[in-house]
Parts: sequence; structure tokens; C-alpha cells
Amino acid sequence: MAKCSICGKAAHFGNNVSHSNRKTNAIWKANVKSVRVKINGANKRMYVCTSCLKSGRVERA
Repeated sequence: MAKCSICGKAAHFGNNVSHSNRKTNAIWKANVKSVRVKINGANKRMYVCTSCLKSGRVERA
């Protein structure tokens, strides 16, 4: 469950590439935190990425 409720940032996929150029599957998850957010005057618990928290896109409750 690494998906931001605000911007939609989620996990992305690719390959780990070794020195010998062998490739294995890799996944990079978004840095998502469960925070209490104030929306329309009501407090709600949401998953928000740290870049949205840092930029002030959401108001913490």
C-alpha cells in the first residue's frame, strides 16, 4: 500500500543490474506515511507521501 492519496505517487518497477550485467526484478516504493489530515473541516486518516507533506499540499490535523 505505497500510494499517495494526494498526488498518486506509487511504486515503480525496473531492473537491478549487476556488475556482470545480469538483471533481476526491482521495485522502488514511494515514501508514504499514514497521517491525520484535515479535509473540509473534518479529520481523516490518509496515506500521504513525504514530498506532499513537505510542500504543504495537505494540512495536518
